[in-house]
Amino acid sequence: MDKMLKQALLYDFYGELLTEHQKSIYEDFVLNDYSLSEIGEDRNISRQGVYDIIKRCDKLLNGYEEKLHLVQKFLMAKEQVAHIHQLASEMLNSGGDPEKATEYLRQIENISNGILEEM
Repeated sequence: MDKMLKQALLYDFYGELLTEHQKSIYEDFVLNDYSLSEIGEDRNISRQGVYDIIKRCDKLLNGYEEKLHLVQKFLMAKEQVAHIHQLASEMLNSGGDPEKATEYLRQIENISNGILEEM
């Protein structure tokens, strides 16, 4: 996963645990794609100060993920739902074969049970 996407996901899940000051700077850097210099000028702090805050936020957000694994669980569930969608599409396009439909439904049931067990 690319770094900016990972940062955005971590922020989506754990951003509320940051201070307002940290959230504001992190949002500008990750979500609004402002440079360190732009953020520093806007807030009247040094570029290095902005960099330090962003690194601290990255460390905090990654620490939360290491303990809670919410992003990992979300991505796994998303992948499994995509697989369910694929199986449902294949079932609809299988030409009405009852044996194939039953097999697709069994696979969908197994995948959905896995999702429910993770929650």
